[in-house]
Amino acid sequence: MISTLVFAAAENAEEEELNPLIPHLAEIVIGLVFFAILLLLIWKVVAPLFEKAYAERTAAIEGGIEEAQAAQKEAKAALEQYTAQLAGARHEAAAIREEAKEQGAQIIAELRAQAQAEAERITTTAHAQVEAERAQVLAQLKGEVGSMATALAGRIVGEVLDDSAAQKRTVERFIAELEESAN
Repeated sequence: MISTLVFAAAENAEEEELNPLIPHLAEIVIGLVFFAILLLLIWKVVAPLFEKAYAERTAAIEGGIEEAQAAQKEAKAALEQYTAQLAGARHEAAAIREEAKEQGAQIIAELRAQAQAEAERITTTAHAQVEAERAQVLAQLKGEVGSMATALAGRIVGEVLDDSAAQKRTVERFIAELEESAN
């Protein structure tokens, strides 16, 4: 059928004058047939390939977006967890610092109390030692003053006072009189 049209058009063309600007009917028909075949091939072969590539690309992009959103959610959750852990660690560090300050203050107070007690003990011991040395020196002075007084009294009286009991009584009485006059 197409071939008869092409031949009929060719015969008509010979009969008419040829115009270079107007195409022959046979060329138009052949062009339309090839165009229809080409359009059919594109519609049956090329278009499905484009559609398949488009669907794959769309799926890949959507999958990438979903993966990116999931990764973003995971990153956000990890950031929140990290922030919470960091806040907890800061709170714990502050509590540890506060506890260390309290323990330091307690240790300082204990050391001050120990130092105060030690100072009081040393002061008490020193007072007791000074009092003991004073009593010892006083007893020694009484003995020396007694013997000097006895020797002096013996020179004044002109007799030797060898009686130690009498000597002791005399010295003690003399010292007691001195203490009364001093007060």
